[in-house]
Amino acid sequence: MTFQRARSEEQREVRRRAILNTAAAMLEEMPLADVSLNELSRRVGLAKSNVLRYFDSREGVLLELMQSVLQDWLDGLADDLATGVDAGLPLVARGEQLSAVLARSLAANRVLCDLLGAQGGVLEHNVTAEVVARHKRAALSQLTAAADLLRRHVPELGAAAETFCFQTMVLAGALAPYSSPPPGVRAAYEADPALAVLHRELEDSLQLAIRTMLLGAVPRSGSA
Repeated sequence: MTFQRARSEEQREVRRRAILNTAAAMLEEMPLADVSLNELSRRVGLAKSNVLRYFDSREGVLLELMQSVLQDWLDGLADDLATGVDAGLPLVARGEQLSAVLARSLAANRVLCDLLGAQGGVLEHNVTAEVVARHKRAALSQLTAAADLLRRHVPELGAAAETFCFQTMVLAGALAPYSSPPPGVRAAYEADPALAVLHRELEDSLQLAIRTMLLGAVPRSGSA
């Protein structure tokens, strides 16, 4: 892909979207740490200096990509919860269903999990205060939307819904690497099956953690 010089706002937006789409495709192929600005530029058909006209760094690209991927996930989650959580059930049963839906949905979106896991330690470095502020405002809006969505199905969460959503995102990012161990770790598990207890599938780990956190977040008065 080779671009001519973007002269209109529409053309610039097309180019920004191409950069983000290319970065998303790379994350489907390789670990986040291997996504370099040089390779991204090559694949999108732009000089690195031109990519930096749209994003101030590799991390800036990935931060904006995370917003887009997270929004797509939230859009799909609304339908998943509508079909996967029975409003007529008592709290504990609804909590089980909601935990299962969240875990399954997050585990199926490894790009989102990888981005969430890298946010604090990698993606928020090497970016300007302006980029971070824009990202945080978008993240806060998405967190509020997620909390409102979960409260429709578990109203007992109340004001704790925002904290629960934030911690769920942190859990997804933290647990994802353990479910996809590198070759050396896999070899150790195979050589000594007793060590395999340390390896759990992401969906299973998330469901257990989310369920525990959910029931702990609900005020005692609503836990019957």
